[in-house]
Amino acid sequence: MKILIIGGHGQVGWELHRSLLPLGRVVASGHRATGPVIGQAPVAVDLADPDSIRHALREVRPEIIVNAAAYTAVDQAEHEPEQAMAINGIAPGIMAEQARALNATLIHYSTDYVFDGTGTQPYRETDAPDPCSVYGKTKLAGEQAVAAAGGRHLILRTAWVYGNRGKNFFLTMKRLAAERDHLRVVNDQTGAPTWSRLIAQTTAGIISQSLADPTGFFAQHSGIYHLTSNGHTTWHGFARAILDHLAAQGIAVPRLEAIPTTDYPLPAARPAYSVLNNAKLESVFKLTMPSWESALQLVLQNEA
Repeated sequence: MKILIIGGHGQVGWELHRSLLPLGRVVASGHRATGPVIGQAPVAVDLADPDSIRHALREVRPEIIVNAAAYTAVDQAEHEPEQAMAINGIAPGIMAEQARALNATLIHYSTDYVFDGTGTQPYRETDAPDPCSVYGKTKLAGEQAVAAAGGRHLILRTAWVYGNRGKNFFLTMKRLAAERDHLRVVNDQTGAPTWSRLIAQTTAGIISQSLADPTGFFAQHSGIYHLTSNGHTTWHGFARAILDHLAAQGIAVPRLEAIPTTDYPLPAARPAYSVLNNAKLESVFKLTMPSWESALQLVLQNEA
């Protein structure tokens, strides 16, 4: 099986290499495909250029395309809506159209930001999306474009992604803990921190189930699934767990203050509650998502 990873240099894409290599021949592309990657040489693709996407997919001719690339600068998207839409909204549709033409399957990652955050119970796949930011709107457009193409696809919505690579809240808290004696973190946004490796391993677990009959398997299970850690916390709660681990190692940590979102204004609105319900994914693919606390312990142990 030939698997193409779009966005192979990102924190999820890098983990996908590790998880997917046992399943087939892995080819990767970065956002604009620069630098070395694990496995095959990278494929050049410009996600803002539909012809570049078409050319790359026709060149590789994969059986499975995993799109781990996105415009993720949530606040900058408010000032660059066209660029965000090109990468998050239009590019996935081009991939889905080409996947159908190549008789391939597209696995595409989306986000909790497709919801407005006014809910009080974990969102299900059947709940109506209503994004409150440009980023969320472009990601929803990407979901709709993938589905409209009519080919085999999985749309995996995740949230609060972190890990030991790239730019994320986990690494930011560790850096700031070493630089400051006082941290102020929002305590009225609720979600589920999700390790990038969990996303990759779950994706690999799903693909491994398809190996006997990929075409039939993905035709049967095409659709939207939520993929996050189980449970929930706030950004303040997540920061507290990280600092507590550092303190347990004898490292001096800063004082942590809980603040409301209104005290930390940003250009893009964030959903106040964006917990996703994983029941469909767990039931269909017979998988069990760990709690965010147990996943964080694995990250910290892996880091050590």
